[in-house]
Amino acid sequence: MSAAAFPRVDRFIGILAFAFVAVIASALGVPQAAQAQQTGTPHLMLQLKDGTVDIELLPNLAPKHVERIVTLTEKGFYDGIVFHRVIDGFMAQTGDPTGTGMGGSDLPDLPAEFSSEPFVRGVIGAARTQDPNSANSQFFIMFADAPHLNGQYTVFGKVVAGMEFVDNIKKGSQADNGAVTDPDKIISAKIEYK
Repeated sequence: MSAAAFPRVDRFIGILAFAFVAVIASALGVPQAAQAQQTGTPHLMLQLKDGTVDIELLPNLAPKHVERIVTLTEKGFYDGIVFHRVIDGFMAQTGDPTGTGMGGSDLPDLPAEFSSEPFVRGVIGAARTQDPNSANSQFFIMFADAPHLNGQYTVFGKVVAGMEFVDNIKKGSQADNGAVTDPDKIISAKIEYK
C-alpha cells in the first residue's frame, strides 16, 4: 500500500468522528435548550371574556394530566372551546371540542392520578366518565368546595389569579345538568412557566 493512501483513510476517519460528535452534541443540546425554556412551574393561562385566569399546574400530583394539558394547549386545542356545563355553586366544565360533553382529543385516555388533594374553590379537576381511567381533554374549575369529589377525580391544578373571571362564566340550566345555551368560551390558552 502506498503512503498516499494513509492520508485518505485519516481524513475519512476524521470526517466520521466529526459527524459522530456533531450528531451526539446535537441530540444532547436540544433537550437542554428545551429544558432552559421551561424552568419553573407550568401555568395554564386562560383568556376569558372578562380577563385572564392563571392556573398553576401541579405535576407533583398528576404528572400525566399536566403533560396532557401542556401538550394540548401548545397545539392550540383549547382556543375557542366552550364551557359546555356550568353549574352555579359547583363547577364550570370545558375541554370538549364538540361542546356536548362527549368529546375529547385524539390522544389516548389517561389513567387516574387520584390524590388526597381536596376539591375546594379554585381547584382544577380532570373530567371523566364512570371509568376512572377515561380522562382525556376535559376539565372543570370548582366554584366552591365539593368534598364528595375527593379521591374520586384527578386534581391537577389550582387558580392562583383571576377567579373572579371564572365566577363570571355564564351558568347553565340546573334542570338540564348545567347545559349552557350560547356558552362562554376560552378565547385563548397558553402555557407560561413561573
